[in-house]
Amino acid sequence: MSTRQLTARRAGSNQSLLAFKKDADMISDPRSTSSSTHIPSAPGPNSPLTESYVYHSPMPTAPGPYILGVDEAGRGPVLGPLVYGVAYCPTAWKSELEELGFADSKTLTPEKRTELLGVMNSEPANLGCPQAISRGMLKIPPTNLNKQSQDATILLIREVLQRGIQLSEVYVDALGTTTTYEAYLSSLFPGISFTVTTKADSKFKIVGAASVAAKVTRDACVEGWSFEEIQDTDVKDNAFSKDFGSGYPSDPKTKGWINGSMDPTFGFPSLVRFSWTTVKVVLEKSAHPIKWVDEQEPLLGAFGSGIGRDKGRNVVARDLCLHSVGKL
Repeated sequence: MSTRQLTARRAGSNQSLLAFKKDADMISDPRSTSSSTHIPSAPGPNSPLTESYVYHSPMPTAPGPYILGVDEAGRGPVLGPLVYGVAYCPTAWKSELEELGFADSKTLTPEKRTELLGVMNSEPANLGCPQAISRGMLKIPPTNLNKQSQDATILLIREVLQRGIQLSEVYVDALGTTTTYEAYLSSLFPGISFTVTTKADSKFKIVGAASVAAKVTRDACVEGWSFEEIQDTDVKDNAFSKDFGSGYPSDPKTKGWINGSMDPTFGFPSLVRFSWTTVKVVLEKSAHPIKWVDEQEPLLGAFGSGIGRDKGRNVVARDLCLHSVGKL
């Protein structure tokens, strides 16, 4: 069965969580990945990404049960969002999915990724903005990237189930030890068979589909990035260069952009993940030092017990001439 025939058969039946189209003409040029390509799961033109969000497509109509794959794009870069996508299709379409060419998105050309996205309809994709990632990793206690990724996966699976999709099998791409994670997901969603493994995007086509959807969304988001720092100002959009390379800390072009885009007082634009070591080093070396006053000690002193004649009274009570009342 050709891709064209398969697309026609599945139009309106929602195979992937992230995808964008019900008809072929909704993507202007399947060979193009430029900012002119319509990617509904990415922020619109001149729309700064300030909060994480979930994108939903129309409901599927094909009968279940469904298999579902989960993968991400943008885990390593110091710039831009981390995108989690899920792709799903009826279990009966497993063999047809094998013929479409889905694989780890990093092994595919941008043109091939966009082409494959064209055969998918979609459901939710979770896009974690750089600010949210950094807030989680820098707060006390911190929420590391693994926990944030786990939360995004659980959120997407729940939202698919809440929309009435019957899932029988779920495949998750994950790093490190996967048995504990697999058991945890199985306990949260009894009745669903979970497979959590490394390199799942190359082992299972449904995870490859999720990988493609997440990657295309992230690429569109980064290529069309709108800097919120210059919104509603007279500063032109070229105040920040978009020539930042791949976004990975090891990329010389990315390193050069980071060094050239830092303001010594305000730091970096929100495209940057402040929690990455690469960024911390630059800030510590070149930004103005800041001293945060710890107000805890003065507060403890004010409400601590006094000594001598004021024993049992704190400073606040003494200054306000307050006394304990034993009887009313």
